[in-house]
Amino acid sequence: MAEFEDFSKLDIRVGTVISANSFEKARKPAYQLKIDFGEEIGIKKSSAQITGCYSAEDLIGKQILAVVNFPPRQIADFMSEVLILGTYSEQGVVLITPDKKVKNGDKLG
Repeated sequence: MAEFEDFSKLDIRVGTVISANSFEKARKPAYQLKIDFGEEIGIKKSSAQITGCYSAEDLIGKQILAVVNFPPRQIADFMSEVLILGTYSEQGVVLITPDKKVKNGDKLG
């Protein structure tokens, strides 16, 4: 069973997607995202298998939640720096998003 201390090790922040491009070299359909996490963290990259529910155009300007303190992960020729959060739903991966506009870099607490 997970302990609260395990959860508290995760640094989950709000960011805004500033670019989304098709990731042709990924094994499964995915996007390469650039996400602005505000002044403290800056802009980070992520590979996301969310093409079933979102077009690249839909993602621009969308606020998302992501784990920002995992080590970077090489995916094909791309270094993914953060893990965006979503649910594995019937229609595909659905992003976890704030229901109101908040400041980039705000921390899930």
